[in-house]
Amino acid sequence: MNGGVVAPPGSGLWRLTDEMNSTEDGLRSLDSEYLRRLHQHDLRDNQCSSMVVKHIKAPVNLVWSLVRRFDQPEKYKPFISRCVVQNNNLEIGSVREVNVKSGLPATTSTERLEKLDDNQRLLSVKIVGGDHRLKNYSSILTVHPETIDGQPGTLVVESFAVDIPEGNTDDETCYFIKALLKCNLKSLADVSERLASQELTP
Repeated sequence: MNGGVVAPPGSGLWRLTDEMNSTEDGLRSLDSEYLRRLHQHDLRDNQCSSMVVKHIKAPVNLVWSLVRRFDQPEKYKPFISRCVVQNNNLEIGSVREVNVKSGLPATTSTERLEKLDDNQRLLSVKIVGGDHRLKNYSSILTVHPETIDGQPGTLVVESFAVDIPEGNTDDETCYFIKALLKCNLKSLADVSERLASQELTP
């Protein structure tokens, strides 16, 4: 899959399954209609959407226990140095202030919890402020059980929608964001697999 996906004029909708027949082999074993309902973004003009996937050699409940912590993204996201949830509330609509490590074109990000569903193992977050160029960014992350080498594993799917900054193309925008997400999911895999191995150690 190269670059992002821009919705046709008037469609206002992007679905993960629009890209399932590309190179993301890990998605083909999942129910497409189920994923379509989970990963759906209402696109506005001048927005792009895309997604990344990651296979993790750790049980789904362990991976989800890390992902669902809206108040502690630094547990696996390597670019976050600090996170504070406003009013110490953790519920739909809660807002977190994130400090970003040096090396990225940003220092802070303000993010709102849009949805947290433990049954579907779904986390949705929207960026509502910060000193960066990711305007109207929203993401949906889901985790799904699978079997890897005969052992319990997890497939993580993360999709997003975002404004295309002035002076950039949709491909450039999605390439940058997907690079960041891939780093996050690699770190999630590293942390999850390390914890899983510790649980197996006598």
